[in-house]
Amino acid sequence: MAGTGFGTRLREGVWEIPLRRYVALLLTLVVLGGLGFVVRTLAHDDRSCAKGVLRAEGSDECVGVSATGYDWGRAPLRPVVRAIDRENRSIKGPYVTVALLEPFTATDADNLGDVLHELQGAYLAQYQANHRSNGTVPAIRLVLANPGATGAHWEHTVEQLAGMTGAKDRLRAVAGVGLSTAENKRAVAALTARGIAVIGTSITADNLANGQHGKDPFPGLARVAPTNTDEARALTSFARVAADKAVLVHDQKADAPDNGDPYSLTLQRSFEKLLKGSPYAPWSFNPPDDRSLEGSTANDFEQITHLVCDTDAGTDTILFAGRHTQLRQFINALGERGCQKRRFTLLTGDEASYLTGDKDLNRDALNHNLTVRYTALAHPDAWLTSPPATGGSAADAQALLDLVREGQGDKVGPIGDVDLEDGQLIIAHDAMRLTYQGIRFAKGSKDIPTLEEVRNEWRLIKGTQQRVDGASGWICLDNHGNPYDKAVPIVELTSRGTARFVRIAWPEGKPPAKECLPPS
Repeated sequence: MAGTGFGTRLREGVWEIPLRRYVALLLTLVVLGGLGFVVRTLAHDDRSCAKGVLRAEGSDECVGVSATGYDWGRAPLRPVVRAIDRENRSIKGPYVTVALLEPFTATDADNLGDVLHELQGAYLAQYQANHRSNGTVPAIRLVLANPGATGAHWEHTVEQLAGMTGAKDRLRAVAGVGLSTAENKRAVAALTARGIAVIGTSITADNLANGQHGKDPFPGLARVAPTNTDEARALTSFARVAADKAVLVHDQKADAPDNGDPYSLTLQRSFEKLLKGSPYAPWSFNPPDDRSLEGSTANDFEQITHLVCDTDAGTDTILFAGRHTQLRQFINALGERGCQKRRFTLLTGDEASYLTGDKDLNRDALNHNLTVRYTALAHPDAWLTSPPATGGSAADAQALLDLVREGQGDKVGPIGDVDLEDGQLIIAHDAMRLTYQGIRFAKGSKDIPTLEEVRNEWRLIKGTQQRVDGASGWICLDNHGNPYDKAVPIVELTSRGTARFVRIAWPEGKPPAKECLPPS
């Protein structure tokens, strides 16, 4: 027995105890390894929002490119996103991909409304291309590209788009780029540097266009909206601004290197040219870096209204170069000005279109001898009341209105609530029409054009047969991709919060000739 006990203890000491330790150690490593795998997996899943979309490093914002029915967590976008997904999945035969680049995760209500309307317009044009073009190919597949609410993650999204030009996706163009911001300017430069055509919807800044000073910094960029300079020329031809009776109010930081604003800056410079000889130096305001925020700018405007009242009695026009939040603050301040018996007309650019849905606008300010007029990108009434003989047509405008009506049903839509007054749906529809028309012209005898063929097509979009008959007016591009003598609706903001169409104005002072051929 003694020998047996000794042998047992020996086996335990030599084998069993170490073996149990080894097994325990092995189990511990397996558990730790499994936990590590689970942690890594959970962390990876936590960064993924949807296929092609992830949370950017250091941010909870979902960015990237979605080709599914992902609505970016924004309920207003859901109906039209689902309609796009259904249309994409129904495509048979040869197709190309077009990306709509917009801040789909916008948190500001005005910006999100802008995105919704541009998304609706782009989809309606996609449907039109795929179902009402007599079977013309290629079909258009629409994907949604989000650089972030402020465009901060544009590099990630641009790189993703650049990887989609191959055989699987056949990305041939990027449309949208609604705001003239520094981030969007960088994104457009990066996309065009990679040979990808870009079609701007509502970008108006002169420094986000080709042809300035004879240079083309964005090869392959085409635009539907006129530049700020052309808008200012159209506004002047309509209002007949007299330099000795006008003052300029502008964004003080518009030309700042880090937080400047191309839209405000180029509008300011266009207005300054109109006011040469004015007896008054311009007055500036200091907005927050994020111009969608209130900041303390209202204090600036209260003081500026005092200066307005101190001007000569003949001064009756105020030119405003700034974003819509600051514009609304200024209008509210003018409603409280001390000289309410004096009549003033405030003239500004297309950012004023946001004010029709701005609940913080003091509409009563417009009842105190204050008129606010602005250059809209488009307006649903512009071509339906006594349209000019050239430059656009009532039939083209009505065709979109009919399609919008169909978009409320199940066959084409539903696309959600529609508001045409800000012009964004109309201009985005026309931009997508320009896109697919250019792609189909470029394809030649092949079903799928190359990137280079698409970006070189814009110089030929003009004339009676190749112009785009847009709902916002004719789109006849010059050799730099800019619309020539594009119709500019002049719109008046009413005290009911609506946008009343006044008249179509023209950068050249008159509509284009029927041939619509830009001069050299």
